[in-house]
Amino acid sequence: MEEIKAPRLGCVVMAAGNASRFGDNKLSAQLRGRSLILRALEAVPTEHLDAVTVVTQYPEVMRLAKEFHFAAVCNDHPEYGISHTIALGLTGLRDCDGVVFLVSDQPLLRRESVAALICLWKSQPEKLAALAHGGVRGNPCVFPARLFPELLELREDLGGNSVIRRHEEDLLLLDVPARELQDVDTRQDMEAMLDES
Repeated sequence: MEEIKAPRLGCVVMAAGNASRFGDNKLSAQLRGRSLILRALEAVPTEHLDAVTVVTQYPEVMRLAKEFHFAAVCNDHPEYGISHTIALGLTGLRDCDGVVFLVSDQPLLRRESVAALICLWKSQPEKLAALAHGGVRGNPCVFPARLFPELLELREDLGGNSVIRRHEEDLLLLDVPARELQDVDTRQDMEAMLDES
C-alpha cells in the first residue's frame, strides 16, 4: 500500500518594507522588551514546516534569521513593492505544495495560532487558508502551489489579497482573537498595544 505523503509546506516571513509611516525600521521597535522581528520569528512553528525564508532589506534581520536557522534573502529593492518580496520568497520554495506568508508587524500573533492554521490547511491542501476574526480575513495566509504562478505575476504593491479575491470560494478561515491580527503601522499603534497590555 502506497504511503500518502504529507504536503510540503514552506514559510515566507516578509520583513522588507520601508515602514515609512512608522518613521524608521519598525522591526527593531520593542514591545515589552522584544523587537517586532524577534516576535515574528518566534511565531513561526518550525515543527510544522519544511523550509522557512526571511526576506528583508536589513542586515540585522538577516543575522537574526540565520540565528533561527532560517534562509535569509536580501531584498535590495524594497521600493519595487510587496510583489517583489513575494517573488523573492517564493524562489527557493517552488518545490513546496504550499507556502505560508507571514508579515512581521503583528507582534501579538501566537505561534499556536499559526500552527493551527497550518493543520487546517494540511487537511485540505488544495485550498487557501487564513487567520481571521469575526469572519474578516487577516494574516498569515497559506497559498497552495497551484496559485504560485498568480503570485509571481503580481507587480508593485499588489500583494496576495488580489489573488485571494479571485479564489474566495477556496478560502478556509480560522478564527482567532482580534488582537493577534493587529498590525503596527505607526508609533501610535505600538503605544495602543502597550496600553492594552
